[in-house]
Amino acid sequence: MKKLIALLLLAQIGFAQIQKVEPPFWYSGMKKTELQLMLYGKNIGNSVVSCDKATVVGVIRTENPNYLFVNLDLKNVPAGSLELSLTQGKKVEKRTYELRARRKDSANRKGFDSSDVMYLLMPDRFANGNPNNDSTSDTADKFNRSSQDGRHGGDIAGMKKHLDYLEDLGVTAVWSTPLCEDNDPKTSYHGYAQSDVYRIDPRYGSNEEYVDFVEAAHQKGIKVVKDYVTNHWGTEHWLLKDLPTYKWVHQFPGYGQTNYRMTTQFDVNASKIDSRYCMDGWFVRSMPDLDQTNELVLNYLTQNALWWIEYANLDGFRVDTYSYADKHAIAKWTKAIMDEYPNFNIVGEVWMYDQAQMAYWQKDSKIGAIQSYNSYLPSVMDFTLQGELGSALKEEESNWTNGLIKVYNNFTNDFLYPNTDNLLVFFENHDTQRFNHIYNGNFAKYKMALAIIATVRGIPQIYYGSEIGMQGNKDKGDGDIRRDFPGGWSGDTNNAFTLAGRTAEQNQFHEFTKKVFNYRKNNPVLHFGKMKHYLPINNVYVYFRTLNEKSVMVVVNNNKEAQTLDLTTYNESLAGYRTGQEIVTGSKLEINKSLSVPAQDVLIIELQK
Repeated sequence: MKKLIALLLLAQIGFAQIQKVEPPFWYSGMKKTELQLMLYGKNIGNSVVSCDKATVVGVIRTENPNYLFVNLDLKNVPAGSLELSLTQGKKVEKRTYELRARRKDSANRKGFDSSDVMYLLMPDRFANGNPNNDSTSDTADKFNRSSQDGRHGGDIAGMKKHLDYLEDLGVTAVWSTPLCEDNDPKTSYHGYAQSDVYRIDPRYGSNEEYVDFVEAAHQKGIKVVKDYVTNHWGTEHWLLKDLPTYKWVHQFPGYGQTNYRMTTQFDVNASKIDSRYCMDGWFVRSMPDLDQTNELVLNYLTQNALWWIEYANLDGFRVDTYSYADKHAIAKWTKAIMDEYPNFNIVGEVWMYDQAQMAYWQKDSKIGAIQSYNSYLPSVMDFTLQGELGSALKEEESNWTNGLIKVYNNFTNDFLYPNTDNLLVFFENHDTQRFNHIYNGNFAKYKMALAIIATVRGIPQIYYGSEIGMQGNKDKGDGDIRRDFPGGWSGDTNNAFTLAGRTAEQNQFHEFTKKVFNYRKNNPVLHFGKMKHYLPINNVYVYFRTLNEKSVMVVVNNNKEAQTLDLTTYNESLAGYRTGQEIVTGSKLEINKSLSVPAQDVLIIELQK
């Protein structure tokens, strides 16, 4: 009889239907005081919701009875526990919800900027620090290092293990491709088809390990940039298997392929159907396109981003496929983050090869203003420079359009950007052809390209392995440009993480990279200095960075033969300087009437009076 009474009481008091609450916890003292909780559980949609310490200011129900969206006003609610109550008739379910205290001065955290050097790595291919998580019982894609598209076992433990290597190289910021769970049955290693955006993929580690990695990086003066995906999730996302609402994703109905034509976002002549298929089309069939115009989706993405910043103590986001999202909705998402963290930084992937079109997407763009548009996006990626570096250095005999004039011309359009210091400059990344493949491992070409991205305006970004001459051919598949870093796995015969383990060729690349990045690290003139450049002569490009009384002269000679520069050409930048020190070799140079530059070489000269 007592057992029967207990069961009856349980049926009336606790029907235990809530399966998920997201965000899983939150923070007190946020500038935006309203929080939207998403509750998920079987047939909870008709429940009456109350909270003991916060005011319920709204409850949103959708056509799916398994969801409830609850808006709470957290103004003046201190850190601690809240109690949510869901009532259906006489049945009541109670759930404790945690409000955590923020870190001291969290809102004023400083994001990455032009004083940084950013290192892009793919966790699965960088280093395997914990072989025990190479495969897990709750993820489908298993360890298979023999396949270029398989899981190779790299993880957060491997990233943490080699922070000393990155610090020594001169790196001050790390951007890793997505670490959240991607449970696609194959090719999941890249992480862009996320299946749970509140959970680190267990093959990389745990949420706690990620937080620990960020703390360890910060102790070495290295910032951490999270790769964030607003445009799409993977088909294996738990939420997409039971959609909160039909309009959570773009429906055609079902799958519709994007046309990838980002110009339709601002083309005044574009047809509506072309614009729709750009913004609403799915990137690939396995990545359903999220509908950010749905306020429920936008709130979810915004809160998830804020949660990760606060929880993991992040320094920035790189946003994947930024210009494929609805441009007005993504601007709201970006502004919400920057309002909460005014000194944070976000760089958007705007993969276009036209400066005006890229500049459209940067915050306070005068081009965007023509259409009364402001993305609020602080930084964009300088794909035009990446494109030119992939071809200009092949052209050793210059003419009106070929050779280093291409690089020069890239910077002639800087007037289009609201903030050139906040452009990400690079010559390759995880989606492009490997630079050292394009140039067949030619060290001279690497030196010129590396010196350029390290000394021009903006934030230099290098892709893992570039610094040891790593190659890879995208024509053989993406996996070939995402090879394992040698030495990241037990048993690797070549350990490029150490001086002794590197080959002579790898050391040649590494030593030059280390020298240039560490010089840059300690010289604000290369972070914030004004740039002045001169028309290339005989395929020799000369430019200066100047800040206060300090000036650095960069000479890039892509000619097959040594060149002697007539320094009177550069008098307006050289006035008052008599000598200089070349920072790679350490040699002293006379800044007199002429300067000899070796064939296919680069000089980085700190000028001295």
